[in-house]
Amino acid sequence: MNTKALKTFAWIGAGIGTAALLVKVLRRPEVKLALGDLFDAACTKVDNRLGWSTLPTVGGLVELVGIRNTLRAKNLYDTGVPQVTEDNPLPPHPNVEVWRTADGTSNDLKCPLMGSAGTRFGRNAPLPMTWQEPMPAVMTPSPRVVSRELMTRDSFTPATTLNLLAASWLQFQIRDWFSHGQSVKDDPWMIPLAENDTWPQPDMKVLRVMPDPTRTAADDGKPATHVNTETHWWDGSQLYGSTVAFRNNARSGIDGKIKLGKDHLVHPDAQALVQLQSASLAGWWVGLEMLFTLFTLEHNAICDALKAAYPEWNDDDLFEHARLVNAALIAKIHTVEWTTAILGHPALQIGMRANWWGLAGEHIKNLFGRLSGSELLSGIPGSATDHFGVPYTLTEEFVAVYRMHPLIPDDITFWSAQDGRQLQQIGFQGIAGDNAQNICNAITITDLFYSFGQMHPGAVTLHNYPRALQQFTRPDGVLIDLAAHDIMRCRELGVPRYTKFREMLHLRPVRTFEELTDNPTWREEIRRVYDGDIDRVDLIVGLFAETPPKGFGFSDTAFRIFVLMASRRLNSDRFFTTDFTEEVYSKAGMDWIRDNTMSTVLLRHFPGLESSLQGVRNAFAPWATVSNTAAAQSS
Repeated sequence: MNTKALKTFAWIGAGIGTAALLVKVLRRPEVKLALGDLFDAACTKVDNRLGWSTLPTVGGLVELVGIRNTLRAKNLYDTGVPQVTEDNPLPPHPNVEVWRTADGTSNDLKCPLMGSAGTRFGRNAPLPMTWQEPMPAVMTPSPRVVSRELMTRDSFTPATTLNLLAASWLQFQIRDWFSHGQSVKDDPWMIPLAENDTWPQPDMKVLRVMPDPTRTAADDGKPATHVNTETHWWDGSQLYGSTVAFRNNARSGIDGKIKLGKDHLVHPDAQALVQLQSASLAGWWVGLEMLFTLFTLEHNAICDALKAAYPEWNDDDLFEHARLVNAALIAKIHTVEWTTAILGHPALQIGMRANWWGLAGEHIKNLFGRLSGSELLSGIPGSATDHFGVPYTLTEEFVAVYRMHPLIPDDITFWSAQDGRQLQQIGFQGIAGDNAQNICNAITITDLFYSFGQMHPGAVTLHNYPRALQQFTRPDGVLIDLAAHDIMRCRELGVPRYTKFREMLHLRPVRTFEELTDNPTWREEIRRVYDGDIDRVDLIVGLFAETPPKGFGFSDTAFRIFVLMASRRLNSDRFFTTDFTEEVYSKAGMDWIRDNTMSTVLLRHFPGLESSLQGVRNAFAPWATVSNTAAAQSS
């Protein structure tokens, strides 16, 4: 062999050896960690300079991966998870290895109280940033002034890419995720009123949040904490409850099914329901009535399918498996349909579907299953459970960014799904509380869904808060301004104000009112209300004032909490990760989740909606009108 050939082989050998050494080095945990930190830091810099949403789709997706990594590493804070002791025993539940418990215990078998009802909300903000401001700062400016001057709807601004189901769906999910429980009527917050205020009572009260009954001497000197009376898990607890008593009251005892009225949801014992789940009727309206009905029907349809596939199963088998399937289907719909409807940016169209199916896509996962353990390639469902080093909870900041009441219109119009004629127009108060039942008695549920498919929700911006909710009588007779309530609640719970909130999320600082909003009128109004102090601007005001990324239904700042917590709800839940299997759900159950969407659910129970859903790719986007459909068919 000549000298030239020997040199060539030597170079090739050296190259292979170097590559092998490099691969070996790159596989070392400390090197992977350092490279990951470098990538995440680079993504933060690019995001602050350019904004992830301005990049081409692939670049935006890469940025979002780095942003989420940073948030997972730096924005999950534990406020304390109770441990099982002799004084605090684990409630008994059957088959906890394969069934969800009523109260959310034993989802994590090594830390069985994690995420259960009655445990604390966590934080996304560092704990020193979560102290409640002292008086008078906590009342400055008056939440009522903020409501009147910055929130009041002058004229309805619609979110034209969505239908009204998107608004009711969000409230339907919130009923599953969180509640601070029944407010305390003693020692309410007294909200200052301006001299020219038209409030019909001599003073305005905001009831305080229920104190945390789990605090001990070990919590002295730490910021206040509060408990979630619902389970923190994405487990359908709005339908099944977060207590054994509620769950048992909801069950029919036959074939695994839950109770349902004649043609719409009628709670079997309204008084017992109020006792079992306090505040269950607060915030109730026809939009919730519709979705509770739909997914109660869906649960019962799943029971029928499971009974046909597994005739040997008893009532408990059918109920528990149907609950698993129904909850997973709801989570899937929220992830790949509702979210992609309200966040219409191209990167999110890919990213949210990747949360469920991975970048390999729906068809590949359905054909071949998981290609790897990677959540990026094959999605979160079926991957390894991961708490990212912090016990799983929902957070106070997560609650805050979901205060999106501008989605609600002041007036609702109902039309016939058969011929499109107008049936009724009514203000929001007329479809809320006990009045929801009256509407459901007067109008068929098919017509209700058709009408919601035609109407738009409100845009989540300033000056678009429903007037009906600024002077709203709750079922218990308490008169509230919900906009002022939202502002006060964030302050009470120690959620940082807007500029600090952005700072703790590693976002580009906002130092001037010009950076806050590109609307010059809003800019001056906010400056006046907050007396020129940008750091006093409330979180909700800042979120509503922002110009959101293209296609977004809410602000980029709020989205940071979403991009962290939306995936965390799946990552931490073993029933969406290691136990998302045929062995736990059954083959028929997994097939049901795979094969269904919001549209198939609607059409299964209300086939009269077929013409208006024809050609609609996302059930949360505006539907076709009956007249338009008829014209198209005739041509």
